[in-house]
Amino acid sequence: MRRKNNSRWWAEAEIRVQFFDLDPMQVVWHGNYVRYLEIVRCALLDRIDYNYEAMNASGYIWPIIDMQLRYTGPARFGKLLKLRADLIEWENCMKIEYLITDAETGARLTRASTTQVAIDMKNEEMCFASPAILFEKLGLTPPV
Repeated sequence: MRRKNNSRWWAEAEIRVQFFDLDPMQVVWHGNYVRYLEIVRCALLDRIDYNYEAMNASGYIWPIIDMQLRYTGPARFGKLLKLRADLIEWENCMKIEYLITDAETGARLTRASTTQVAIDMKNEEMCFASPAILFEKLGLTPPV
């Protein structure tokens, strides 16, 4: 995965690891990272003013069609985690890269990416190019 530290569209959030997030080995259960990605993805979508309510109002839904996660270090109970999401592609899909780090040490714990595509709610067909509304939310001119 490539990391664009200078992404124009990004968001960050922090969470503290809760006891109920742990597995029997006393580290965050791998499935909970999907929830962590959702937290920071929502922050990113709010930042560009195209959250799930706005998507629905625009006539499109954006399901995740691909998700990649790479765990590089354990997150443990009580640790403060820094979550970051960067929008890196938007022309034909919405691809977001994520970085989860220990907020205190800066140690990288997880990298991830998700790819979402637009589905027109009227006909339930996948759009092969992102709809104009996404470009408008990003302050860009839609391609012709």
